[in-house]
Amino acid sequence: MAAVQKINFDRALFDPASVFKRPAAVVEDESLPLEHKVEILHRWAYDAIEMAVAEEEGMGGDEIVAVDAILAALQRLTDGYRSKHTGPTKHATA
Repeated sequence: MAAVQKINFDRALFDPASVFKRPAAVVEDESLPLEHKVEILHRWAYDAIEMAVAEEEGMGGDEIVAVDAILAALQRLTDGYRSKHTGPTKHATA
């Protein structure tokens, strides 16, 4: 049986891509409770959307994970239930 490595939740919230190689890794992490996984994926999606807007406005930066991959991981995790709903913003609805 492999040891479960505990991740730094605060770091994962601040910069999910620095902790996880791909969104599906959040879903597969055994050290995090469901609520933390959902929050990390929501933050990652928000960041990816913000980066896409910046790229569209000519302010490219770091490599971003496709929003679709993040949303697919969130869908898998929550079985399609929208666990957190916020109002529309300039960039998207969440």
